[in-house]
Order: sequence, then structure tokens, then C-alpha cells
Amino acid sequence: MSDVMLQQVTDNYYDVLKEIGNIGAGNAMTALSQMLQCKVDMKVPQVRLLEFSEVGDLMGGEEQIMAGVYLGVEGDITGSMMFMVEEHSARHLIQKITMGMLPEGGEFEEMGLSAMQEVGNIITGAYLNSLSKMTNLTVIPSPPAITVDMAGAILSVPAIQFGIFGDKILLIQSQFYDEVKLDGYFILIPDLESYEKILTALGVPVDFK
Repeated sequence: MSDVMLQQVTDNYYDVLKEIGNIGAGNAMTALSQMLQCKVDMKVPQVRLLEFSEVGDLMGGEEQIMAGVYLGVEGDITGSMMFMVEEHSARHLIQKITMGMLPEGGEFEEMGLSAMQEVGNIITGAYLNSLSKMTNLTVIPSPPAITVDMAGAILSVPAIQFGIFGDKILLIQSQFYDEVKLDGYFILIPDLESYEKILTALGVPVDFK
């Protein structure tokens, strides 16, 4: 395990991590616009380094129903990434992608979940691709998995993994619009060695000894 301590990364390199979040979210929204074949506007993303226990509250509470797409990250950077949206946002995106073919409300059908999974796959892929280009590091995402559940339940999966690494994560909150305001959350969880690789690749001196 690297000597890098996540708290030191947080204190000293927040601006660099924030820029990664802004560029990644911007590229992800461009990919979403292309997928939906319509203009998607985005407010400047809110990038935060939070304790994992704070994330659910930011999303409206741990009982808030969310759709979450989770994937592992391998290559030069290892860890995981999630994209989460509130239930109404997920339903809106599904209706846009399927051109209104699915009934609104009720349980999420397999076709709807598949469509939402593809949304998550495309935009997280765009986010990770921008990270790879910025750092010239290889980033290989695993096939995505989707679930619809309470925010606390969805977050419990990476929380178990994250407990190995530290107590803070990089959360990027994006408000984006077509004709409806949507809230999306990117959660990037590199392991500690990957934080060091990212910073070094961006030309930021790393000395935590």
C-alpha cells in the first residue's frame, strides 16, 4: 500500500481533484447529449470531498430511492466509480431513450433498467476516458451493474470496499437540463496508490513523507 494518506491528498490537492471532477462531468454530459440527441445544459458541477457517511444525506437522505450504476476500474488506476440519479430523473432518462415506449410509474421493467444501465455506461465511460486522456494513464472499466434501491443500500456496496482505503470520497454533483432539471452524482473511488498516480501524472509533486 502506498504511503499516501487520503487526508493529505484532500488537504493539499483539492483544486486538482476538483478540476478532474469538472472536466470529467462536462465530458459525461456531452456524451449524454449525443445519446439523447438533444441539447443538455449543465450547471457548474459541485465537487466535494466528503466522508462516505455524508453522501446519503446530500442525496436527500439514505431512504431516498435512487438508480445507481456501479463499475470497477482497473489498469493504471484501480478502484470503482458510481453514477447515481434520483428515481424521477432515471424515469425521465428512460422515457427519453425509449421514446416513451415504456409505461410511466410502477416497477422498473427490464427494458427500462437496461436503458438506464446503458446511460450509466456511456457517461461514466466518458468521464473515465477524460481522466485517462488528462493523465495518460490506462483506465479499464468493468461491465456496469445497475440497481434501484434506497441510497443507503446502494452506497453500502462501495462503502465496504472503501473502508479499506480511507474515510473520504470524491463526489461530483451535476445538475443538468433538457426540458427537466435532473440531479446526477458521480462518485469516484480510486485506491490510495491511484490518487498518487493521478497527481504525479498531472505534474503535481507528491511528497507525503
